[in-house]
Amino acid sequence: MNKFASLARKLVLAAPAAALGLALVTADARAAGDAPEIKAQDWSFSGPFGMFDRGQLQRGYKVYKNVCAACHGMRLLHFRNLGEPGGPEFSEEAVKALAATVEVQDGPNDEGEMFARPGKPSDAFPSPFANEQAARAANNGAHPPDLSVMAKAREGGPDYIYALMTGYKDAPSDMKMSEGMNYNEAFPGHQIAMAAPLSQEAVEYTDGTPPTVENYARDVSAFLMWAAEPKLEERHKIGFRFMIYLLLLTGILYLAKRKVWSGIKH
Repeated sequence: MNKFASLARKLVLAAPAAALGLALVTADARAAGDAPEIKAQDWSFSGPFGMFDRGQLQRGYKVYKNVCAACHGMRLLHFRNLGEPGGPEFSEEAVKALAATVEVQDGPNDEGEMFARPGKPSDAFPSPFANEQAARAANNGAHPPDLSVMAKAREGGPDYIYALMTGYKDAPSDMKMSEGMNYNEAFPGHQIAMAAPLSQEAVEYTDGTPPTVENYARDVSAFLMWAAEPKLEERHKIGFRFMIYLLLLTGILYLAKRKVWSGIKH
């Protein structure tokens, strides 16, 4: 009993300190500014019947490869995924060609040495840095996050990514920016270490889509959404079939109920 009384006394004494700590954390959060409002975008894959736009996913991969891949890896993706159903659905020849554009360390060979070879469809997307320390050294101490599941890891998903990519503006005159930081309307606190990655005509589109920052941001956001949830279309199809099954089952049960109770007076 004495132990329980002592524990209760400690909890009572600690309560004011805990409350003060919570208040300080809340105050700090408010001082940093409320989370920016992220505008919802109209995506082809939204809703229970949504589907990915194949052309958009292919353009999004091109934006990732030419812009984002310089700093951000996607270690959970393999080149073969680019040709699988439900994704960009590049042809088998295109997947092989895309994989062959990267150099992969392999081995050891018969002499016990490592060697470089062209990539294969079975290879994972290469990391732009050898390790985290190298990544931080190249980015002023910041570690560029892996983008494999970024669209599911961030609240707002592709809406947030699109807002971030298009949110770079000149900082307000009354806002003091830290050294090496960039102003972004969509980033919490509005100060982000990453410089604006997209610019007009930075990536060449071959399907007639205008090469604008907005289109680049939309396409790469859709690509990252597919990367984070490659089975989204399959899940939508299964959900639709299940709803049809439930409707049929409801009808059968209703007719069975009518049959069972039809001879009983109410």
